[in-house]
Amino acid sequence: MPTLVRLLTTLLILAGIIYGIMAALVYFVQPTRREMTVEVPLPQLDPGTPTESLRR
Repeated sequence: MPTLVRLLTTLLILAGIIYGIMAALVYFVQPTRREMTVEVPLPQLDPGTPTESLRR
């Protein structure tokens, strides 16, 4: 039983440290915003595809 308590205590302390680091990142780090453009290639449809019948 003491080994289990020691393991759970260690895991709780590590979880608290990780939670504290995440909270510090949220509080102190400000993201930079910038404009972004991504070109998406449009695939050419074959005349026999099922999507052609949906357009009519």
